[in-house]
Amino acid sequence: MRNIFTQAALQGKSLPELRALFASVQQDLVRSDAGSQERTDALASLETISRTIATRMSAGPRL
Repeated sequence: MRNIFTQAALQGKSLPELRALFASVQQDLVRSDAGSQERTDALASLETISRTIATRMSAGPRL
């Protein structure tokens, strides 16, 4: 498992990159054991990535 992704680490990523990262971390979650640190880290990362995607989607296109 990788480290927890922070908003700062996600700042420069595009929406397609964020979606791909979300899918990858979801797979990490599926492979993790219940109650493990890896699962906790994956859940925290998914929450951060999800919030970042939602923020970008609500911001709309930039002119």
